[in-house]
Amino acid sequence: MNDSDGGRVRSDLPAVEAIDITKRYGSTVALDQAHIRVLPGETHALVGRNGAGKSTLVSILTGLQASDAGRVLFNGTLAPRLSDRDAWRRHVACVYQKSTIIPQLTVAENLLLNRYDRGRAGLISWRSLRRRARDLLAVWSVDVDVDTKANDLSVEQRQFVEIARALSFGARFIILDEPTAQLDAGAIARLFSHIRDLQAQGVTFLYISHHLQEIYEICDLVTVFRDARHIVTAPVADLGRGELVAAMTGEATALDVPRSRTAPGGDTGVVLDVTALRLDGVFDDISFQLRAGEVIGLAGAGGSGKTEVAETIVGLRTADGGAITVDGRTPRAGHVGDALASGVGFVPQDRHHQGLVAGMSVADNTTMTIPERLGTAGFLNTRRRDAIASTLIDALAIKTPGPDLPVAGLSGGNQQKVVMARALANDPKVLVLVTPTAGVDVRSKEFLLDKVDEVAAGGTGVLVASDELDDLVVCDRVLVMFQGRIVAEMPRGWRDHDLVAAMEGLTVDA
Repeated sequence: MNDSDGGRVRSDLPAVEAIDITKRYGSTVALDQAHIRVLPGETHALVGRNGAGKSTLVSILTGLQASDAGRVLFNGTLAPRLSDRDAWRRHVACVYQKSTIIPQLTVAENLLLNRYDRGRAGLISWRSLRRRARDLLAVWSVDVDVDTKANDLSVEQRQFVEIARALSFGARFIILDEPTAQLDAGAIARLFSHIRDLQAQGVTFLYISHHLQEIYEICDLVTVFRDARHIVTAPVADLGRGELVAAMTGEATALDVPRSRTAPGGDTGVVLDVTALRLDGVFDDISFQLRAGEVIGLAGAGGSGKTEVAETIVGLRTADGGAITVDGRTPRAGHVGDALASGVGFVPQDRHHQGLVAGMSVADNTTMTIPERLGTAGFLNTRRRDAIASTLIDALAIKTPGPDLPVAGLSGGNQQKVVMARALANDPKVLVLVTPTAGVDVRSKEFLLDKVDEVAAGGTGVLVASDELDDLVVCDRVLVMFQGRIVAEMPRGWRDHDLVAAMEGLTVDA
């Protein structure tokens, strides 16, 4: 029996219910009698550290694999057979952190893939295809041109298209897996608004995120998994941040633990000097100095230019003007190899596309920046490579059975540690990090930020380009960018409100 609560459709019958789910992989227990119950119209958060069982549960809820024990029910009815993919699509869909949209196809082609209307002689009716796609986008309030190539869409637009595609099959239960990992603050606000609109139309969401603040902004209830088991389910309003983190980690802890490192004195040497740096249409007149042992934040919302500045420093982009000096050397503009040789290490924003070669081993990924140390005369000394990799694995506490494991087999947090290890392998004078803790769990986030402190304490200058407040808390000072310019500088001890206001252009220093 349905009623209404603030415009949302409610029912005592769960949209989805997983009961006593157990899943083993050999001796590893991925889920141990885990359960979750999500009511129609809710946005229900699922949180937990890497290895807690979230991904395994998602694969079972979407019919990608079967549990060893337990049941999954949709609207009170037992889930379909795994072989009946069409039936699963009518019940559930998942929008993953890595888009499943085919970039070479148009929006219309992606929306109705393998469901094209055909006219005479069995040829595709493109007019009908576009009309159906426009109608579908209109129903779900997605403002995208159906003739646009998917490759030209923003991350935000691709997510909206994927949600519309899922709803077109009849599914009213959508799993969002780290949906904001690559979105700026404005895009996140628009995503949340869209979620609320869809909730009012009876769509139910399971929301998976490592960003705890988002849980409090958008979710009604939260379920915590830890060590493959269900720990707690509670209304978000009744569970404080400290309690939530404690449930995830097994102990009371928080991300805003005071850092122990002190900022270096003014007499330390300059390891990075950026002068009047300019990239036409992106940023202009960027100047700052980074000292040995100092951590500087480069903060800003999407479109501020912070990421592009970082990528210009490491040679991924070529500046139209200005100068970059690294430890007294001037690397060639737009030349990554020269930046590395000058002493720059880099952790990119997107580990999947820029940071890792998924099919290669942990050893190959961690040592990618130091080929000259791995052998002579162009030959690879695997023993030397593995020895160096093992040292980096220990230093970064990467959980892997050995250096030969393909990096794709690691959890997200451990993959990010591999990217960090690679950046540190050449003992950089300057370490440039772009949103370094995106898409990782609380413990991995704390570990990576502690590593930043440790690296800085050893004399490396660190530049952190991010709009994540947790990333910026390690910084000795934060430079705030807005519309391509530095508009404010905030010393350590800044208030969240002031920093966010400056990032959004609400406080602009002359």
